[in-house]
Amino acid sequence: MTTAERAAWDSIYNPIMADFSRKYHDMSKEELMRWRYQRYMQDYLGTVAAVDEGVGRLLEFLKENGLDENTIVIYTSDQGFYLGEHGWFDKRFMYEESLRTPLLIRYPAEIKAGQASKALVQNLDFAPTILDYAGLSIPKDMQGKSFRGLLNGKEHRWRDAVYYTYYEYPSIHMVKRHYGIRTERYKLIHFYYDKDEWELYDLEKDPQEMQNVYDLEAYRKVREQMHRKLDETRAHYKDSDENDKRFIPKAKH
Repeated sequence: MTTAERAAWDSIYNPIMADFSRKYHDMSKEELMRWRYQRYMQDYLGTVAAVDEGVGRLLEFLKENGLDENTIVIYTSDQGFYLGEHGWFDKRFMYEESLRTPLLIRYPAEIKAGQASKALVQNLDFAPTILDYAGLSIPKDMQGKSFRGLLNGKEHRWRDAVYYTYYEYPSIHMVKRHYGIRTERYKLIHFYYDKDEWELYDLEKDPQEMQNVYDLEAYRKVREQMHRKLDETRAHYKDSDENDKRFIPKAKH
């Protein structure tokens, strides 16, 4: 930080930490938990607000310099983040709060303002899309697909499921290994490695994913269909349990 930046930082956080130091020893476990949660939320949302302000400044610059009509602006992020949903923070589980990510695109020359799409777009589609807009060829070994046609209304066929896999366990984040697929309505997740648990969610009836319907007889056909789709999707991306063994930690002697 520069001297001015550090002074601005300290003017905010020094009083906060001084107040915390005075109260800490008298706090109950619940009061400490609530204090930490509020501190975390205020810092996190303040950071997001600062990002929004920065995007606004960028858009103003483009407009003031006559560049806004012919500039493609893409706003996205890393995975979504839990802000207390399900009692969690972080971002590595396949539930909706972290599986979904922001994605906004502005390009007045081709994209109609105000439209929205429910198409199952993934981050592996970003590079092909940018190459498409740049007029460059898309390498055949890229697993994603340009979604330019979704934005200009020329694409009417798209993937019907997205695949997710997470295998960094055991590790610092301690999120269990799991993989799964999400269709427009359903989600199937398999937790594995040191456990064998399946979860199935009906996102239309249960958008907060509070009821695992995997073992319910009423969802037997759905479960079978999702398993077939999962097998097809894993084969398409050349992923398998055998492939995952490369990432299993070796025992220390």
